[in-house]
Amino acid sequence: MHYNDLTDFLAKGRAALAKGPVAMVFCEDDVEIDTTLRHHLNIGFTQVLAFMPDAFVLAEDVATTVHRISYDTLSPAAVETAVNQLTEAAPDIWMYYCYNAEYLFFPFCETRTVGEMLAFHAEERRNAMLSYVIDLYAADLWKFPNAVSLDGAYLDRSGYYALARNDVENHNHPKERQLDFFGGLRWRYEEHIPPKRRKIDRISLFKSKLGLKLREDHTFSDEEYNTYACPWHHNLTSAICSFRTAKALKRNPGSTFDIETFRWHNSTPFEWHSRQLLDLGLMEPGQWF
Repeated sequence: MHYNDLTDFLAKGRAALAKGPVAMVFCEDDVEIDTTLRHHLNIGFTQVLAFMPDAFVLAEDVATTVHRISYDTLSPAAVETAVNQLTEAAPDIWMYYCYNAEYLFFPFCETRTVGEMLAFHAEERRNAMLSYVIDLYAADLWKFPNAVSLDGAYLDRSGYYALARNDVENHNHPKERQLDFFGGLRWRYEEHIPPKRRKIDRISLFKSKLGLKLREDHTFSDEEYNTYACPWHHNLTSAICSFRTAKALKRNPGSTFDIETFRWHNSTPFEWHSRQLLDLGLMEPGQWF
């Protein structure tokens, strides 16, 4: 189904928001749109909303399955605006958002659906889930100048760290159960990344509710949504394996000529399996076995 804009979708396609989890995919360019949408359909999202300009082309099997919404994904605050409108329109369902060439992984996702995972997460009285955005990049930038290769994808197996997230409204005391996470290409090439965009944490899975607002830094107006775990034990976390930063670094004239390869001594081939991410400590199974 194709909608002229978000207003048109909310008028004609609201039934798609009756039950979650619903995925929102924001397509900033035409790279790996079809594979991104198929991946999120395959892991169990009940509906997938694809926000993209009219000029982008979808494969037939995807076009007949997702809800395509004409949208300027590069306009200021495009993602926050759409997410907040949908959150207000459909409270009390699980939602997820990402960009094209990004792929959600969670513990045991090869044999369990995202709905099953979120049902367990909700039983632990959690209304949001922390995701780490793990950078993927092509091994050969001469062969793949946009840094995207599904068959030859690499990731960093180490180099990730966390810092306290200070509360500027409370004398810069650290916020409870909140950390800023760093690593991957945003850390290795930080001279090319604005400071406010260097974090790799994103609250990508959340339960909508009236008044909830997504902010520019991928956090929410409800501070409990921004915590990595509940007070009494570790909770599930997920990983978004993403070519987005690699694409940007190779597309940007200020950085592309400084980068002949993204590979370094801590690079390892990405196996496209949750076990690898668990073994590397890039997501947490919590109490879910």
